[in-house]
Amino acid sequence: MRKRKGFYSISVVAKMFSVHQQTIRMYEKQGLISPKRSEGNTRLFSEEDVDSLEEVIYLTHKLGVNLAGVEMVLKLQKKIKRMQDEMNKVFKEAEGEFEEEKQILREDMVRQAQQLVTIRKENMGAKLPSKKQQLLLASEPGKKAVTKKHVYDDVEPDIAIDDFEVEYDKD
Repeated sequence: MRKRKGFYSISVVAKMFSVHQQTIRMYEKQGLISPKRSEGNTRLFSEEDVDSLEEVIYLTHKLGVNLAGVEMVLKLQKKIKRMQDEMNKVFKEAEGEFEEEKQILREDMVRQAQQLVTIRKENMGAKLPSKKQQLLLASEPGKKAVTKKHVYDDVEPDIAIDDFEVEYDKD
């Protein structure tokens, strides 16, 4: 409708909405709108004041709500806005906590995966041939002694941390 910066006089605002200036004064007296005042005590309507007045006029003229009802609607809207802001703050905090927990779980998974690799390597080391068997194998032409290094060459973790996905139960 209108998106100018600055202030409007009561006469201009009354023309915008095709209402009498006295109607606007009554809405102000009831506390439904609160335009600023100049040093000469002239009402100065900002864009926000005009939007508030537009809502009051819509409720009274279009929907037939009385002034007490309009006051209740406006109070409830403020309360809803406050509650929404509080809920958004709670959600933001919970999101941060979930991110921290996700990071802790990710680090724990990495540590556990590394422990599993270590255990696997230890188990592979336990299957090495005895020294006597190694000497026999080494004595055969073209054969090398089996050492831990050779056994571990093919032992690498089969998983990467990116293979894990942390999900939360949304219930």
